[in-house]
Amino acid sequence: MRKIILIVAVIFMAACNSAKKGTSAGTAKYTVENLGKMSAADIQKNYPDANIEQGTDMFEEGTDERPFTILYPGTENELHITWQDKNRTEIHDLRFSNKGKWNSETGVVIGTTYEELNKMNGKKVSFYGFGWDYSGAVDWNGGKLEKSGLRVFLTPTKEPSNKFYGDKIIEATPEEIEELDLKVGSIMINYAI
Repeated sequence: MRKIILIVAVIFMAACNSAKKGTSAGTAKYTVENLGKMSAADIQKNYPDANIEQGTDMFEEGTDERPFTILYPGTENELHITWQDKNRTEIHDLRFSNKGKWNSETGVVIGTTYEELNKMNGKKVSFYGFGWDYSGAVDWNGGKLEKSGLRVFLTPTKEPSNKFYGDKIIEATPEEIEELDLKVGSIMINYAI
């Protein structure tokens, strides 16, 4: 009888471990840091249901032409990739801005609040003004997330006054920041740094 109980316990533990591996593999598939070493061919193989769109466009405020790939276009899982080369073998950067399946291993997600970012970073972050190509870009100020490769862009949920616009670090009181109700609106990883 003891042998039967022992065998059942071992089988049960193996099944639990197998289920855990399935869950983590599914989550890992949508962790953006895992895409960094993939080529376009790898992405096509790993995301066959992504309805991939490709093209070439101008980036870096219209100064640099690069090929791009869009995964899951027009859905909550839409993800934009720009490439360093015409053959699409090395990712330049990737970006997403919807609350879909994509996540970051840092724990930062679309909708993370300004206060939560400060806690995750272990140091107060700064952010740039709104209304330009890098609207709401976060500066980690040497905190824990500085070397993560993650670039985060904040979005105010309330209309900001003119003083919060432009290509400059914003100086604001805690009350003004609270009034803006800032949340992560876009996440980007740049692999070309």
